[in-house]
Amino acid sequence: QVQLVESGGGLVQPGESLRLSCAASGFIFSSYGMSWYRQSPGKEREFVASISSTGGFTNYADSVKGRFTISRDNAKNTAWLQMNSLKPEDTAVYYCKTFYSGRPYWGQGTQVTVSS
Repeated sequence: QVQLVESGGGLVQPGESLRLSCAASGFIFSSYGMSWYRQSPGKEREFVASISSTGGFTNYADSVKGRFTISRDNAKNTAWLQMNSLKPEDTAVYYCKTFYSGRPYWGQGTQVTVSS
């Protein structure tokens, strides 16, 4: 079965960096695009970044463009989200997502808190 497991979240100060990981299993990882979303308390889940199956195409939300970088290693079945220059408004639970066999699959999420 499809499994996505996020890790790497934590508490950081404004301006610092974090790297989130999404370990995938149960499907042919190299054939599917991957995305990161986030959700803050009281807000809807929002798109953060996506990457094509080969890694050749990426897309970012305007709010993170220039600060976050999505990447993947198909040999390791893993996608990452490198987050630099973090701001308090980046505080959220971050989820990775793929769309497989006609439906979305989500990980359990990892908490990122940016606070001084």
